[in-house]
Amino acid sequence: MFGDVEGAGFTVLDERFNKCFVGHVAVERLWTGGRWLEGPAWFAAGRYLIFSDIPNNRMMRFDEAGGTVCEFRKPSNNSNGNTVDGHGRLVSC
Repeated sequence: MFGDVEGAGFTVLDERFNKCFVGHVAVERLWTGGRWLEGPAWFAAGRYLIFSDIPNNRMMRFDEAGGTVCEFRKPSNNSNGNTVDGHGRLVSC
């Protein structure tokens, strides 16, 4: 398998998943402060990722440029289905 999954906390069970690791691509753990993280939505223009920490009733923001994570919204009403619409707006379920 290509890449390095050290510290990622998972094992590849289906060999077809190995196609996701092309060349030098690796799985990287970016943050460890959540309980159950779901619903990532990438905002390319701002270079940040919004994701949900459902049990803690909050949404988090990972800033790619600075490598930092901060609370984006709390309470979040336990939202977890996040996406970016055609106008660049966050849509959460």
